[in-house]
Amino acid sequence: MSADIWAYQSTSGYQTGIDLIGFKVEATDGSIGKIDKHSEDVGAAYLVVDTGVWIFVKHVLLPAGTINRIDLAAEKVYVDRTKDEIKDAPEWDEGKYAGDPGFLEQFGRYYGQGQI
Repeated sequence: MSADIWAYQSTSGYQTGIDLIGFKVEATDGSIGKIDKHSEDVGAAYLVVDTGVWIFVKHVLLPAGTINRIDLAAEKVYVDRTKDEIKDAPEWDEGKYAGDPGFLEQFGRYYGQGQI
């Protein structure tokens, strides 16, 4: 994984301005849901994935650095995490994190980056 998990990897195929909302998300071991929201903010880029009925409608945040590849034609994003790793991630609650500039720290620790 890249040193900066909050940045899109140059090899992922991400291009500024691409709207990823609605794209399917593929973990290393299968499909996990669809993108509900994404950020391309420098130093704070991420996806919010709606896992749907797969794990009882949970929204999880995935740092942009977890993306291996984006298939624009198939509208799929491939990430370097398993379903279980994503299922066990802290739940994303926009209301809880709105206005909290340190909210990424919690997710950074979970995904393996101690400091942001």
